[in-house]
Amino acid sequence: MAENRQKNGPKEERQQMVFGWDNYKWMLIGVALLVVGFVLMWGGGSDDPNVFNYEEIFAWRRIGLAPMVVLAGFGVVGYGIMHRFGNKKSNDKK
Repeated sequence: MAENRQKNGPKEERQQMVFGWDNYKWMLIGVALLVVGFVLMWGGGSDDPNVFNYEEIFAWRRIGLAPMVVLAGFGVVGYGIMHRFGNKKSNDKK
């Protein structure tokens, strides 16, 4: 193997990236969903500490929608990490 390198001369070997561009695209979409989910959870506070606004704090947006969007974001990030895009080489054909 060392002889091969000497015969071919100093050749730059291109390192292969762990993730492809499609993986990064899906991970960025997932991070964007996470940010949207956490933004949906914001609010519900009151200017007066003696007032408890039940409808604002326990609104469907904060209790139902935002956690679903965050979980979807984690799912999309997981898909972006685990899925192998392209590079489908077949060793069967020789």
